[in-house]
Amino acid sequence: MNDQEVHAECLRLLRDGLPDPAPDAFTEGRDFLPLSLDRDGDVAVVTFLHQWGDGTPGTFPFIEGWTFHRRDGEWMELGGAGGAAPAEPLARRSSGEMGRHLQKYGSGRTVRNANRLLPWGAKWVNEARLRASSEVARIRVGKRLLDVPAHGHVVVVWSARRGPVVEALAPDGAVLDALDLDRPALPARPPASTADI
Repeated sequence: MNDQEVHAECLRLLRDGLPDPAPDAFTEGRDFLPLSLDRDGDVAVVTFLHQWGDGTPGTFPFIEGWTFHRRDGEWMELGGAGGAAPAEPLARRSSGEMGRHLQKYGSGRTVRNANRLLPWGAKWVNEARLRASSEVARIRVGKRLLDVPAHGHVVVVWSARRGPVVEALAPDGAVLDALDLDRPALPARPPASTADI
């Protein structure tokens, strides 16, 4: 997939949304899958899973996120960031396997006012790539509710100075976990045994 194809696919996803249900396998002739999408006012991010080559041993999947800023009614691409995908990226894991209900495995940041005259005063668009456990139905970011696709990958975008707190919600709306995107991710505490009580 070249840069023009990425750009066209991102714009299509921003216009039409993600396919429902989310794709869970690569189709013939395509080396990428759309994973997640988030919009917050005039900023957005789209993530893709790439499988280089034919998926033979020695080739590793890669996840990248592309950020956008809406200006004069048009989505303008700001840039992208990416990294290695977790093992078996399309397999959903339980919180027991993951160690918690939400894990942050990647992030990126792009400047949205690069054409300013002076070096200070940069305004940023931030993104965080998260994996939600199989018990999580949605995540809440402020007032936004994002459905978690079957593969469990979710992306969050924000332009405020401080990162938001993301809450993992069960199907009944109960809060299962919270993750402050402004702080480094900490491993989950192991459950207390009855001997500790």
